[in-house]
Amino acid sequence: MAIGLMSGTSLDGIDIAACSFEIRDKHWTFTINEALTLPYSDYWKEKLINSSTLNGFDLIELHKSFGKYLGQEVNHFLENIPAEYKLIASHGHTVFHQPEKGITFQMGDGNALAAETGIITISDFRSLDVALGGQGAPLVPVGDKLLFSEYEFCLNLGGFSNISYDENGRRIAFDLSPANMAINHLMNILNKSYDRNGETGRKGSINYNLLNRLNKLAYYTKKPPKSLGREWVEMEFIPELDREDIKLKDKLRTVYEHLAFQISRPLDKLPQGKILVTGGGAHNKFLTERIKANSKHEIIIPSDEIIDFKEAVIFAFLGVLRIRNEINTLASVTGAKKDHSGGIVTIV
Repeated sequence: MAIGLMSGTSLDGIDIAACSFEIRDKHWTFTINEALTLPYSDYWKEKLINSSTLNGFDLIELHKSFGKYLGQEVNHFLENIPAEYKLIASHGHTVFHQPEKGITFQMGDGNALAAETGIITISDFRSLDVALGGQGAPLVPVGDKLLFSEYEFCLNLGGFSNISYDENGRRIAFDLSPANMAINHLMNILNKSYDRNGETGRKGSINYNLLNRLNKLAYYTKKPPKSLGREWVEMEFIPELDREDIKLKDKLRTVYEHLAFQISRPLDKLPQGKILVTGGGAHNKFLTERIKANSKHEIIIPSDEIIDFKEAVIFAFLGVLRIRNEINTLASVTGAKKDHSGGIVTIV
């Protein structure tokens, strides 16, 4: 019985999933007992958006207060749940991610969270991997492999898009492109937080000059393991959007086409299979339509519960593996020196 907490780069809110895990016939199974998404208040959204600009003291102070806030929300979540949960696994909110410099930082102090709830807490899942020379991301492929093995590919459409699959007996996973972060950036200019069902993007026209420039960004030529962070979007992606003086809906339509192409292209050479699509972007009908149009694989859109809470479920699972001292991070995915069991355990 474990609780998973996930705060994505899209800043939609905190996903909380209370789960049960067990091994049946040597295979892990899971049940989502309760789950909800807690939207961020304007206060917390502003704090998290601006966190990367804070000085050292203020950043640490926010790190502590956000951890306490997460703990308070878990306590509220558990008020009407009779079952006893003995483990919290928290991803935190990514502020910095530059693994090439040995740096990754997820906001939300696990000590403060544990002190608030009185429950064993596992946090800071990425730092050990980065210290071992890895990308610190993606982390969900262990869960993809052990909990969703009926699908050849697992595609997550969050702030970034990432893919996970087996190749020659090894799990491969990497970030494909920005996703909701790029779409939401343009929608924010219209004072909207997201593009509902892709309705605004659908009305635009593709600008092929912009599309070609986006497709030529150096990240797309790198081989895995590789990962993306907010910094890359701000320094590489958004400047290309700003260079083109066209209607916003045309920029948005071009971004959709770019995302669908970059998401589908790396999988073209692989045998045909089923792609499980989850994350907030799976609700965007236009985005999933364009992915289907670009892909030779079968696109599977699951229930809303799996779409919205798969990552929170998997972080709960990573916490279970950590407390059992079992591998929860794969070197074949991140490029670290070795497989390992990441996450700082706080026992109160």
